[in-house]
Amino acid sequence: MEHRLAMIGFGTVGQALARILMERKAELREKEGYMARITAISDAMKGALYHPEGLDLVQVFRSLEQTGTLDAYPDTPGLKRGWDSLKTIEDTNADVVVEVTFTDVETGQPAIDHCRRAFEAGKHVVTTNKGPVALAYRELSELAEKNGVFWGFEGTVMSGTPALRLPQTALAGDRVREIRGILNGTTNYILTRVEEGRSLDEALREAQHHGYAEADPTSDLEGFDALYKVMILSEVVMGVPLNRQDVERKGIQTVTAEAIRQAKREGKRWKVLGQLREEEGRIAASVQPVAIPETDPLAGVRGALNAVTYTCDLLGPVTLVGAGAGRSETGFALLADLIQIWRDAR
Repeated sequence: MEHRLAMIGFGTVGQALARILMERKAELREKEGYMARITAISDAMKGALYHPEGLDLVQVFRSLEQTGTLDAYPDTPGLKRGWDSLKTIEDTNADVVVEVTFTDVETGQPAIDHCRRAFEAGKHVVTTNKGPVALAYRELSELAEKNGVFWGFEGTVMSGTPALRLPQTALAGDRVREIRGILNGTTNYILTRVEEGRSLDEALREAQHHGYAEADPTSDLEGFDALYKVMILSEVVMGVPLNRQDVERKGIQTVTAEAIRQAKREGKRWKVLGQLREEEGRIAASVQPVAIPETDPLAGVRGALNAVTYTCDLLGPVTLVGAGAGRSETGFALLADLIQIWRDAR
């Protein structure tokens, strides 16, 4: 048995997964019994390729290095070019769709439609896109179940750090009453650097230089990125769907450099926290800067790291710390979901 993969989107994350599969092929087969080949790639900017016997990844990356596209990939018998994402999902022989397109988080598109079409075609999906999980979780979960396929989205909250797999597996049987997390590495990096003496503008420029922040950092700085992750945690871990309007949101701009220094003098640190807690039969949800005591496990999480604390009925608080972004880290999240599909099938 071998997974045949269709890559829908082939940017940083998709390429990271492809490199992992190429470079660790023998190790994955020996240790996990896992085998996969990429038979299709469809990317709106780079082009599209399909060969039912599998694509030569060395040639794929050589083409990207030469032209920035897939145009220089050599023609071979049976090779198809130029298929759009939906045709690739429907008409290739892939049994798993890897959905890593650039997606509008306000609408969840085009990733929601990609997931729908894959499930209707009886194909598994793994994705790192927040939009489908935050905005269409119930619909897509029911569609996947109806068609007997798996939907993996571990990488939507903390990249390769198992923020969803931990409560679903290791905490199974317990009940999560509260979730508190540093869910955005950009704002955590900025707050750390301001505490160390930088201005907010200087810290933001550094974050952009290191690739932690986009050229337009609005989604990070104003809390939208963390808001969608809070929505995912509420739905997947606590079983309660939320709308965007249900989450109180405040951006990092409300915190001044003087407030950060004052908190430090008081033995506290400012963190942008995503929080969920049961409150009189409902879920209270927020994303906002909070000054927390240095004794709080989340206070020691520095730089671009992410962390989440699950407070459970039986076990009490459990804190998970790890990377919340990164090329190889997010590629690993996809791999972890692929291996889960493989294990379930066995």
